[in-house]
Amino acid sequence: MKDAAMTNPFDAVSEFVFRPKIPDTARRMAALLLIDTLGVAAGAHGMTPSRIARDHAVDFHAASAPQHAAPLLFDGRQASIPGAAFATATQIDNLDAHDGFNPVKGHIGCAVVPALCAFAYHVPDLTGQQALDILAMSYEIGARAGLALHATVADYHTSGAWNALAVAAIGCHLGGASKAQLREALGIAEYHGPRSQMMREIANPTMLHDGSGMGALTGSMATLLALRGFTGAPAITIEAPEAAPFWADLGTRWTIEENYIKPYPICRWAHAPLDGLDQIMRAHNLSHDEIKSVRVGTFAESAALYPHMPDTTGQAQYSLHFALATLMRHGQVGPQHIDGAGLKDQQVAELISRISVQVEDRHNASFPNHRMADVAVTLRDGRVFHSGDIHARGGLDAPMDEAEVAQKFRNFAQPTLGSERSAAIWAMREKLLLPDTQFAELSALLSQAP
Repeated sequence: MKDAAMTNPFDAVSEFVFRPKIPDTARRMAALLLIDTLGVAAGAHGMTPSRIARDHAVDFHAASAPQHAAPLLFDGRQASIPGAAFATATQIDNLDAHDGFNPVKGHIGCAVVPALCAFAYHVPDLTGQQALDILAMSYEIGARAGLALHATVADYHTSGAWNALAVAAIGCHLGGASKAQLREALGIAEYHGPRSQMMREIANPTMLHDGSGMGALTGSMATLLALRGFTGAPAITIEAPEAAPFWADLGTRWTIEENYIKPYPICRWAHAPLDGLDQIMRAHNLSHDEIKSVRVGTFAESAALYPHMPDTTGQAQYSLHFALATLMRHGQVGPQHIDGAGLKDQQVAELISRISVQVEDRHNASFPNHRMADVAVTLRDGRVFHSGDIHARGGLDAPMDEAEVAQKFRNFAQPTLGSERSAAIWAMREKLLLPDTQFAELSALLSQAP
């Protein structure tokens, strides 16, 4: 496929979208990322942005007929296919614990998992393996669209700007689109994709997050419009000559296997400092009372994260100082710490003043392919402990083992879904890989309210 991608990227993309040949390792990774993302969706169920998005979808993105509707995950209600994709993607995006891909500085799963669930609702004979192959295909499309966009424009755009194309690819595959309709859908998705500036959200954290809710909405609408004959300008992230190199390895490099899984519901840019502090505190059995100061060396984007005690969940998730102070105080950073009472923890607020952050050239040089930092902890008795340079856990540089991913899933899903339903969803990670499993078996576990 390499030569074809260089001479005619769209032909190669079309072949890959409609006839993906996914290796077992990539399919297995797709299963893990799917279930991890669903755990985040469950964990985000009760958050204010999630409720607003679901209610908005029901009120303003309703379907005119059952064949146009899809369930909102963990809600019990339905909306249109784009409405359902939007609501769930917004829900996931507002609990910043979903997977990501370092080179694009963003996220694919939070948009494509909701889109898969929404479009697959009307494909009852879809097998688990087929669903995983489609999901893996969409990760590969999204990764390359993101790489091409970042390399050809000046601004750093949110994930919704390019994961909209991945969503359109899912919709076209499951919707029975033609090659010509796929081309129009990708063009529509790119043209209307939310080219929002990510660093604006970093500087002023809100419920907008990474734009993936709008990416899911736009990509889904693009498919449905194209299926009805609506046309769109060719997607330049695929068809422009300067984009061709990013598609040359489609079908040979499996970027889905390079995605990371987050141990914390905090912006990935804060994870290496968190891991460095956690490593020191565990190794020396330290409590926050013993710590005089924490000095962090990190890359510029990490240092730009919100430095104060947050007033909102959005600020808390795009934090560095607050996340570190929470880890010092509680020994962990979980969903319960970034909302409600966690935002009023006076001990955490006091600990923030003990933290200083410094930009280091060597960490800048390794970004975005790596997320590195170093941490120094000074105790009240004068001792100083150093983490050394450390990679954020959860990716290829420092993988999480399966037991830790499973525990994360339980921590996020069980408070919303209970242990029995959570266990049944986690078990689908292996079951979907079997040839006789229907994807509808997983869908049945997702639609009902807690």
